[in-house]
Amino acid sequence: MEVTRREVGDVVILDLDGKLTIGQGDVVLRGAVVDELDAGRGRLVVNLGGVKVIDSSGLGELIRCKVTATGKGADVKLLNANVKARKLITMAQLVGVFEMYDDEPSAVASFAKT
Repeated sequence: MEVTRREVGDVVILDLDGKLTIGQGDVVLRGAVVDELDAGRGRLVVNLGGVKVIDSSGLGELIRCKVTATGKGADVKLLNANVKARKLITMAQLVGVFEMYDDEPSAVASFAKT
């Protein structure tokens, strides 16, 4: 999996492309999020639009990223979660854990409310 980083104002968007699965996918995501948090960036959007496959380890890593961010006073929100990802999140009863958005402007604007 590849992660491309970009900024919209003070919000960092991490565009994921590939498989968010056990092994390399979850490790790449963890590294990208930790790098941002260590650099003091507290407003992160994880764009799942390019994720073709997500498994329970990928979902677990999303949760870990959210918990780690919250512990540092930061926030992680999801963008463009496909049907499979939403189904996995729903089945794991994690709907309330993540703020999910279908368009980037709404995801970025949501930070202004916090």
